[in-house]
Amino acid sequence: MQTFEVQGMSCGHCVKAVTRALQAQDAGAVVEVDLASARVSVTSRLSTEQIVAAISEEGYGVKAL
Repeated sequence: MQTFEVQGMSCGHCVKAVTRALQAQDAGAVVEVDLASARVSVTSRLSTEQIVAAISEEGYGVKAL
C-alpha cells in the first residue's frame, strides 16, 4: 500500500475522479480516500510515479508520503 497527500479534493466527486483515474490504469487497484486528512492510500501494481501522474492529470496536487 502506498499513501499520498492529495491537495484540492473536497467532495465525493473528487473521490470518484481520483478512484476512476487509478482504476482506469489498474482495474484491480484498491483506493481509499480520507478527505479530512487529504490522504489517498492505494494498493496497486502501478508504480509511485504512475499513481502520481494519474492523480495529477485529474488536476490535483499530489506527493508521495
